[in-house]
Amino acid sequence: MAPPVAVSPLIKTARYSALIAGIIYGKKRFDHLKPIAAEERRIEDEEKKAREEQERIAKQLAEGSVDSVM
Repeated sequence: MAPPVAVSPLIKTARYSALIAGIIYGKKRFDHLKPIAAEERRIEDEEKKAREEQERIAKQLAEGSVDSVM
């Protein structure tokens, strides 16, 4: 097997620059998307509570109509 070839300093610099740029971009993107996701979770929680309340009311009405028939 041949010995490893020395990597050019320009290539090393470009690789590390791309790595750092990617980390910075990812952090900015995460900070941008985090409040949006939090708002979506809050809306989903409200919709879930409303849906559960409607199901509870429908269940009570169904139970009430079964009792009134008998």
